[in-house]
Amino acid sequence: MPIYLYETIPAKPGEPARHFEKKQSMAEPALTHDPETGVPVRRVIQGGYLNTKRWTKGSPAPSKTGMNSDAASTSGGSCCGISGCGPH
Repeated sequence: MPIYLYETIPAKPGEPARHFEKKQSMAEPALTHDPETGVPVRRVIQGGYLNTKRWTKGSPAPSKTGMNSDAASTSGGSCCGISGCGPH
C-alpha cells in the first residue's frame, strides 16, 4: 500500500501547514480532514521514481522492434523504441 503525504489547509494567511503521512490503499478516497484534529487537508502530489538508465545511450532498452539506440539513430527511429522520444 502506498503512503500519501497530506498537509493541513491553513485557516488564516501566514498560518503554517502541518504535514503528515497516511498509509492508504489506492482504492481509498483521499482524506478531506486531519484524523487527529478535524482540520481540512489536501493530498500533496510528490514526484515518483524514474529509472533513467533505461533511456540512456550507454544502456539501451530492448524495444518492441528489437532496435537498439544505434540502430534507431541510423534508421530514423526513436532512441528507445518505447516512448518515441525522437531520432538521435
